Amino acid sequence: MPFIEFSERDMKRQVIVEPAWYRVRVDEVNEKTAKNGNSQNYFIEGTILFNGDNGDTKYQGVPTPAGWLFNELAKSFAIGYLSAFGAKVEPGKRFELADSVGRELDVFIENGTWDSRTVNKINHKYRPVKPEVTAKEVV
Repeated sequence: MPFIEFSERDMKRQVIVEPAWYRVRVDEVNEKTAKNGNSQNYFIEGTILFNGDNGDTKYQGVPTPAGWLFNELAKSFAIGYLSAFGAKVEPGKRFELADSVGRELDVFIENGTWDSRTVNKINHKYRPVKPEVTAKEVV
């Protein structure tokens, strides 16, 4: 009989966060051909560090939603993402998404529904980090 073991990250993936701006560290960028085979998807995997407005660490360690991605046929959704890191996005300029690994930005994470259940969702709302906001325990 096969065994299954869960990591702390696996357990936190099911946590539904309150809609808010969160400081997120980008952990991975992966490329995969879309299901229809006509384009590439660029999947972003990250981890919540703290609330980007008040520093609350209540959701620290919660992974970003699984559906956080960009598609090469809708590149404009990546403009806000790149701009949040200070990139000046202009026609003809090229960017390597993998260069964002290890960097931080503020991402608005909201709630949505999928298959009749509540899930965390990123709807391409990004901003540069507010350096004056740092992690702190809020009681």
